[in-house]
Amino acid sequence: MHKLFLTLALIVASGLAHAQSHDVQDDRGRTVPMPDTPERIVVLQEPLLGIPILELGLDIVGSYGRNDDGSSMLRVDFIKTVLGKDGADLGISGIGPLGNIDLEKLSALKPDLIIGGESDADKADILSSVAPVYLKNIRTPDITGFSTQQKLADLLGVSDRFDALMADYKSQLDDVRAKLPDPPNGKTYLAVIIYDQINVVSNMSGVIQAIEDLGYRRADLQGSGKASGYGQGFAVPLSSEQFARLNPDILIIMNSYVSADRGQAAIRDRLNAIVPGWDRFLRPHKEGRVLYLDSVAVTTPTVASARHTLDAIEAWATSK
Repeated sequence: MHKLFLTLALIVASGLAHAQSHDVQDDRGRTVPMPDTPERIVVLQEPLLGIPILELGLDIVGSYGRNDDGSSMLRVDFIKTVLGKDGADLGISGIGPLGNIDLEKLSALKPDLIIGGESDADKADILSSVAPVYLKNIRTPDITGFSTQQKLADLLGVSDRFDALMADYKSQLDDVRAKLPDPPNGKTYLAVIIYDQINVVSNMSGVIQAIEDLGYRRADLQGSGKASGYGQGFAVPLSSEQFARLNPDILIIMNSYVSADRGQAAIRDRLNAIVPGWDRFLRPHKEGRVLYLDSVAVTTPTVASARHTLDAIEAWATSK
């Protein structure tokens, strides 16, 4: 009990001496006193919130899933893989393991803004004792491609930085499109990620944004002529039978981001355990239309992930 009172006292004493602010409404309909120029941001979801913010050139002082020295607690490090940077060098401290916020550590960071997702709604009231809490929808069906990063840029007053990222991305997009062996318009793609089973990757990732911006359209799973049968969420289960019948013009295959090895050989081995002999009958593989991508690099909702995807597609196109 004494420790609880001490923790709450630290939270209250953390000062809540925030800079000039203005009221905004977050994605959950809550009124949030938003700092005019947030300088000490803590994120409660690193791949879907932290990476987009860091790419915009803003600083993050704290994040889930990191140790006190900024190193990743997880098997993978999204910051290093997507952005080529080190969490320790960026001065990012941990606030506890996933799902378990250490309030004393959070308070000690003196954040002026905490950004979380839908799943953090139950924590918002207590965390608001430390700093304003903005809840951003990151998993709902209307989240696509760069929409999260663009809205964060607008929220944090750096829309010009997002525009600059997009200008460079569009230039690379034109370059890669010109190197494709065939015009992509009218051609199809499908992106799958392997967990315990095969799953179709949905809209909210850089890989999907990039391949659709090139001009490919998502393959139909149900033979209806529409991109139906996908459901909602980041990854939607696909049966082995459906997978065996796939014949998109480009098939993208990824291992789970928690896999120790996300390289081509490991992906093929994992897939063979689920669909034995797939590489002997799947037409995209037999005809050289499969791309093996690192899920950590390409699935964040950022321009950086889209550009990693374009790099891989360019390498594939120029090797043909």
